[in-house]
Amino acid sequence: MKPMVLYYAKCSTCQKALKWLDERGIAYEGRPIKEENPTADELRTWHEKSGLPLKRFFNTSGLLYKEMALKDKLPGMSEEEQLALLATDGMLVKRPILVCEKGVYPGFKESEWEELL
Repeated sequence: MKPMVLYYAKCSTCQKALKWLDERGIAYEGRPIKEENPTADELRTWHEKSGLPLKRFFNTSGLLYKEMALKDKLPGMSEEEQLALLATDGMLVKRPILVCEKGVYPGFKESEWEELL
């Protein structure tokens, strides 16, 4: 199974991650996160597979996150409510997200991606 990378084309970190994969000749399936937002079920599965706190899946530096004042709201929300919220808009989701057989990693850190690929 080819790894999947959810990305936003205008995001410089996403561009860097895709370039990193291309330079290493790693085949992947790209999925534009704004046009093909992850579902709550996908996010639940990825969150469980990642072993990371759910907050790591939120794009905390994004405008939408700030406009919605999620920093203050998230602590009072259940995990299911957070997953449902993430599924409403791809711009709320941390990107890029690497989804592969070994695991899931939101964001781009070369060492983490190397370990999973």
